[in-house]
Amino acid sequence: MIRVVHYLNQFFAGIGGEDKADAPFEVREGAVGPGRVLKMLFGDEAEIVQTLVCGDNAFHADPEGNLAAIIAAIAETAPDVVLAGPAFNAGRYGLACAAVCAAVNEELGIPAVTGVYPDAPAVDVFGTRVVMVATRDSAGGMKDAAGRLADVGLRLARGEGLLPADEDGRIPMGYRANRVADKPVATRALDMLMARLRDEPFTSEIELPDQVEPVPPAPAVADLSKTTVALITEGGLVPEDNPDRIESSSATKWARYPLAMLAKNENPAFKSIHAGYDSRWVDADPNRLVPLDAARALEEEGVIGKLHEYFYVTTGNGTTVTHAERMGEEIAIQLIADGVQAAILTST
Repeated sequence: MIRVVHYLNQFFAGIGGEDKADAPFEVREGAVGPGRVLKMLFGDEAEIVQTLVCGDNAFHADPEGNLAAIIAAIAETAPDVVLAGPAFNAGRYGLACAAVCAAVNEELGIPAVTGVYPDAPAVDVFGTRVVMVATRDSAGGMKDAAGRLADVGLRLARGEGLLPADEDGRIPMGYRANRVADKPVATRALDMLMARLRDEPFTSEIELPDQVEPVPPAPAVADLSKTTVALITEGGLVPEDNPDRIESSSATKWARYPLAMLAKNENPAFKSIHAGYDSRWVDADPNRLVPLDAARALEEEGVIGKLHEYFYVTTGNGTTVTHAERMGEEIAIQLIADGVQAAILTST
């Protein structure tokens, strides 16, 4: 029977949410959380012999130490394959899953697979080093994600290798592998040419990478002491009732609120709805995210001319490039209309 080790964060291990993101690394026997779904998919072919758990904050507070502990535990257990997640569109969790898979494969030579959303940060950092199955952006896609994770993981454990990314449901790793095709290249090329001439659908064998348009930096501000400056954040700081219903992840909306309202910070108070970080410190003092106190001091000292009367906000957690570009253009149009010449953008 194929032996599997599974890696999870604190949420999927059932410990808790952001309030438990500091949960230290631990080893559990058997299947936990999503591992039970994998267990059903495995049937009699494989068994999750061990589950490794680490809180998202805890992992990234000491990645080298946690990876060393994880590698030691896996080396002792000697599984046939390691599965991590799936992490969907989670930033810290996805990066941790990918880091674990990279270390396991590169240091122990054990195949490892994780599952993430194609636009997740882990793809940019580990996409060429780690086998990743594509998932939806939330845990609502757990069934499909677990199925892909199980299929690819068991195939690697059996030594059968990978299929082309589109057939495996994987995120491409940026390299091409030779395989025997059922038709010669000339025939395939002519078939694609004829399909194009007939305006019929076809799939190119060479996928062109998506090109993100470069954004040239704006010229430096000539004299800040005569400049109107706006505060902008993607950290999700909104009145506690979230009147504009900005999403906590994969945002499609933005809003602006008066600085006077933020300075008062009561009835309603402001809080962060961003689902990708521990927001309790921001909730306790919004100046940690939108530095109104520091900006007012600069205004009083004459370093900047004046602060714009509104601050602008959206949520940058998992937001697509398309929506980010649109919202950026909309905010810029509003800022220009209000006579703003510069902005300070704060992030999480």
